[in-house]
Amino acid sequence: MIKANGLVKDFGRRRAVDGVSFEVEKGTVLGFLGPNGAGKTTTIRMVAGFLTPSSGTVHVKGIDVAQNPVAAQQSIGYMPETAPLYGDMTVSTFLRFIAEVRGFTGAERTSRVDYALDRCFLQPVRNQTIDTLSKGYRQRTCLAQALLHDPDILLLDEPTEGLDPNQKQVVRDMIREMAAERVVMISTHVLEEVEAICTRAIIISNGRVVADDTPSALKARSSKFNAVTLSAEGKGIVQTLEKIPDIGIVQTLEDGKIIAFPKEGKSIAAEVLGAVRKHQWKLSDIKVDEGRLDDVFRQITITEDTHKKEVA
Repeated sequence: MIKANGLVKDFGRRRAVDGVSFEVEKGTVLGFLGPNGAGKTTTIRMVAGFLTPSSGTVHVKGIDVAQNPVAAQQSIGYMPETAPLYGDMTVSTFLRFIAEVRGFTGAERTSRVDYALDRCFLQPVRNQTIDTLSKGYRQRTCLAQALLHDPDILLLDEPTEGLDPNQKQVVRDMIREMAAERVVMISTHVLEEVEAICTRAIIISNGRVVADDTPSALKARSSKFNAVTLSAEGKGIVQTLEKIPDIGIVQTLEDGKIIAFPKEGKSIAAEVLGAVRKHQWKLSDIKVDEGRLDDVFRQITITEDTHKKEVA
């Protein structure tokens, strides 16, 4: 559905995107993740056909976006980070305008607008002017315009930025519901977003792809993956756990809990529980860590930043 090959984008002497390549298949919710200024939005805009690459290519459903942007954009719904909305228009008037731009007229235009209003839960505010809407409704209005033509590919740039937790959940539920029918590519720096709705994550740093995997596989790279935290009373707990072959470091936390880190991400829960039973420690709580995406994100992007400075 999307194939990017060696994308480069220069703005004067600054290289914002540096050789980015990836492919995305139908049914994928791709989180395009990176620090501010990493090149996420620039890449999204090249995929959408709003920026021309300095070099490299993007194909959408086999169409070269740079050479035939209008044909490619017929399959793309694009929600930019800053919603380009006309504040003095009502929601329904704005969507009718966008439908006309897309080439819909008459009954088809009406049905498309009604579809978008229903899909994005905008019926209660359809006759309200956009400048009176809450941030959440503005975001949904921008998403609605991206859905009007029922595109196979949705490009969403920071779709929940500035929303409260309830509004974020509404937008996430909408994205999750639509995902099976199309490709959804979400540019974000919010790790929580990726864990909540994405089936795949690409991490970009300094304009380059530094990781590409499922969120769960990325979390497995965390130093905390399979770490065991326990609240227990007994003699020599730390010393005993340190003797288990698959356990590396054992630490006592400020709240008195003990955390055991495995060697090479191995599963150590069974061995820890075996030690609890054998030594009859009084156990009140135990937790196995599934890994932290934020740990991996910091590790990858800091390493990449450091590398770039060393090269410079």
